[in-house]
Amino acid sequence: MLTSHEQFTAAARAQLESQLQLATAVTDSMIGNMEKVIGLNMQAAKASLEQSVGNVQQLLTVKDPQEFFTLSSSQSQPHADIVLTYARHFASIATNTQVELAQAAESQVTESSRQLVSLLDSVGKVAPAGSDTALSVMKSAIDNVSSGYAQMNRSAKVAIEAMEHNMNAASTQLNQLAAKPAARTKK
Repeated sequence: MLTSHEQFTAAARAQLESQLQLATAVTDSMIGNMEKVIGLNMQAAKASLEQSVGNVQQLLTVKDPQEFFTLSSSQSQPHADIVLTYARHFASIATNTQVELAQAAESQVTESSRQLVSLLDSVGKVAPAGSDTALSVMKSAIDNVSSGYAQMNRSAKVAIEAMEHNMNAASTQLNQLAAKPAARTKK
């Protein structure tokens, strides 16, 4: 039979390894997703610059004011498309980041809870009489933390879904608004 010192040492070691795994997973996820955001920003900047240069070149060829206003109003649609594409990609990266972090944290909470309950069970076998109540309170606290985390995770998923829905609605509205000036210039 293991002594309580050996049990606590093993539990502490397992908990430290688990924390290190979580930190590694979170760091890898954050670095990977920051790379995606930086790449997205570079693509958006490049597309915007190319569009702006092309627009200016087109405007320099204009010969009368009516053509200038018609052309300049039609040039807003490509910029709106760039913004919408950027927003969609950014929302996708944010959603993926949340999912990756939630999975890492969920596995950490589950494993930590399992380890703590196992340790408490082991301690309960060698604990003095009358300590059952304290061990039950500790197990109950662990269950409450796990349940609280599960609820927080469900709430985060609902918030992400709402954000995606709002992004899609905004995208639809911007597409409709961008189409209106184009329809007016064709008349």
